Amino acid sequence: MSAPTFDLLWLQAAGCGGCSMSLLNADTPDFDARLATAGIRMLWHPTLSLESGADVLALVDEILGGQRRLDALVVEGALLRGPQGSGRFQLWAGTGRPLAEWVQRLAGVAHHVVAVGSCAAFGGMSATGANATDACGLQYDDERPGGLLGAGFVAGGGLPVVNVAGCPTHPDWVLDTLAALAAGEIARASLDPLARPRHYADHLVHHGCKRNEYYEYKASAEKPGDLGCLMEHMGCKGTQAHADCNTRLWNGEGSCTRGGYACISCTEPGFQNPGHPFHRTPKIAGIPIGLPTDMPKAWFVALASLSKSATPRRVKHNATADHLVEPPVVRRTRLK
Repeated sequence: MSAPTFDLLWLQAAGCGGCSMSLLNADTPDFDARLATAGIRMLWHPTLSLESGADVLALVDEILGGQRRLDALVVEGALLRGPQGSGRFQLWAGTGRPLAEWVQRLAGVAHHVVAVGSCAAFGGMSATGANATDACGLQYDDERPGGLLGAGFVAGGGLPVVNVAGCPTHPDWVLDTLAALAAGEIARASLDPLARPRHYADHLVHHGCKRNEYYEYKASAEKPGDLGCLMEHMGCKGTQAHADCNTRLWNGEGSCTRGGYACISCTEPGFQNPGHPFHRTPKIAGIPIGLPTDMPKAWFVALASLSKSATPRRVKHNATADHLVEPPVVRRTRLK
């Protein structure tokens, strides 16, 4: 007798589809086999599946009618509530009804509901600026609980919406979360205060950053391409962003900071409206506003001043260069 499958329906709401594109970069030669190994069956995905039109609507009718089990409803992209609460800015093709309405109905029968990407989780880029479409996340409107399904929503499996936030998401964040749900290994305690899976959200992007020596000495980059720390001048929020991007590398070798780009904290609600240019660090009296999340400002200022006074010449010179100009000194390290 074959083991039961974990049946999953993936819907694409308002967004760029970047999380699905990222998912296809998962570190596996056989994407379908990786899902199957975890016991996951993709009932439908708008890009990866062959079915469309009437076939998909028939599948949804079976789910809503109780003839087919739905273990996980996965939504990518923000939900559009406009205009004037009608949801008609985004209709599900062929139905004449708002996609948000379909999501609400399917969430009501799903064992788990998963938001993939910061748009589905919090509104994300789709909710930026004046948000004329009234875009929101499934259970959050930026950092405010609520969203499309409401702050009190709990899926049939006893969990709130599981927010796999990121812009885009790392493929392993998604696949590991789905595999853990399929195995029954995610409980409320497995989620952080924003309902993000702790297996990646209990880390900071700062952890494992190759620029950490520059950070420790406050030897900062001054322009794009410099090797130094990107926090002081270049807008990096790696000490505040909850993700493991520098320890769980992208495509096996990369991250934003490794590529020379500041972390813009894309796993956090409201990242799309920082109130300043992404590539600049806002300051008051020369002190960055965005300090490490768990460090008192007075301590940071005192330690930064001490660190700068002790910066090795090598670190100071390399920080404002686009390549290593002064290597570490060669010395004996064995004890005498």
